[in-house]
Amino acid sequence: MKRPLALTAEFFKGRRDAFIKNMKPNSIAIFHSGDVFHKSADANFSFFQNPDTFYLTGIDQEESVLILYPDAPNPLWKEALFIRETSEHIKVWEGFKYTLNEAKTISGITSIQWNKSAESTFRTMMHYADHVYINLNEHDRASYDGDYMDLRKLRAIQRDFPAHKYERSAPIMAKMRMIKTEEEIQTMQLAADITTQTFVKLLKEMKYFTSEHEVEAYILYEFHKNKAIQAYNSIIASGQNSCILHYNDNNRPLTKGDILLMDFGCSYSNYASDLSRTIPVGGRFSPRQKQIYTATLDVFKAAKAMANNSLSLMEWNTEGKKLMEEKLIEIGLLDKTEVKNQDPNNPLYRKYFPHGLGHYLGLDVHDIGNHYLKMPENSVITNEPGIYIWSENLGIRIENDLVVKSNGVFDLMENCPIEIEEIEDLMN
Repeated sequence: MKRPLALTAEFFKGRRDAFIKNMKPNSIAIFHSGDVFHKSADANFSFFQNPDTFYLTGIDQEESVLILYPDAPNPLWKEALFIRETSEHIKVWEGFKYTLNEAKTISGITSIQWNKSAESTFRTMMHYADHVYINLNEHDRASYDGDYMDLRKLRAIQRDFPAHKYERSAPIMAKMRMIKTEEEIQTMQLAADITTQTFVKLLKEMKYFTSEHEVEAYILYEFHKNKAIQAYNSIIASGQNSCILHYNDNNRPLTKGDILLMDFGCSYSNYASDLSRTIPVGGRFSPRQKQIYTATLDVFKAAKAMANNSLSLMEWNTEGKKLMEEKLIEIGLLDKTEVKNQDPNNPLYRKYFPHGLGHYLGLDVHDIGNHYLKMPENSVITNEPGIYIWSENLGIRIENDLVVKSNGVFDLMENCPIEIEEIEDLMN
């Protein structure tokens, strides 16, 4: 059974229409599903749908192809979706796959065919078109030297059709996906609510957990119970592990007196949430832990109050780092004179705050979007300041998901406990 789909065929049709408006005349755009990656022996990694293909179709299944050709001479070519043909054998071994009618209902596309005809149909279309839009992974943080579906298809198409003009879909998709529709925001609110409820329940159960992996198991249980999955590998980091930004081992015993930094979020209907909270393993913060937690929370609140659509994500991050620098001076971790004389290319705050203030959020946890344009209204960002003191085995991070508005932000996790008193009360 497929995971819940919170969006309608009208939504996906609207996304296709918006993309088509950005295409050059007499152009084809082709979108492929994500790969099924080999793991070992006869096992594969879990399938993850290409977010752009999902965004335009609602189809969450391997071996799917979407072709858009709005100026096509044949009406059946204007929007064509090709899906994997199912069979009794596939049903027995793999389970549910979309029927043609189910794919039509989900996507709103009338021309649905089995994918065995995708290549021949596309080749015929190409003889009439001048341009072809290819969708590659152009995320500015992507660093991957392997092969993937769209890249392989690009090489094959360029080999067979070298005289066509090739265009990039990624800039169009990035601009579109930066701005969330009301339906997307509602879906992200559902994801944020599941994550928030999981954290609240977790606080009440913490006294029964003896290791990081038990905490992680509880989070996964709550996600799956709510028909969600984890949007990324959970970080459940106690003691010195709380200073490791992308710690994923999650296997250390919990020790009373330590801090526990948790960074987790569910994906609901393919849309991600992203939460960070830091709590005391024994149920009470020490005075030092309170001091660093309060400092981090002060930066969180100031950054949240500062965020709006008059700033780019880069400008907001820069201002947030200044807030953190001032706070680190205030609590004595940095010296004001040394900061004044620091190398601007290697600022001292990085020792205690080595990451950015936040990122775009959506179908990907680190969602695509232009960091240098003003944050558009209804974009969604994370706000996640942190202070990490290796010498004290003390790392604090606090993170919520914010919808950017013209007059500020709307916090999708407004109801998630964040104050020291709230956390300690729930734990005790």
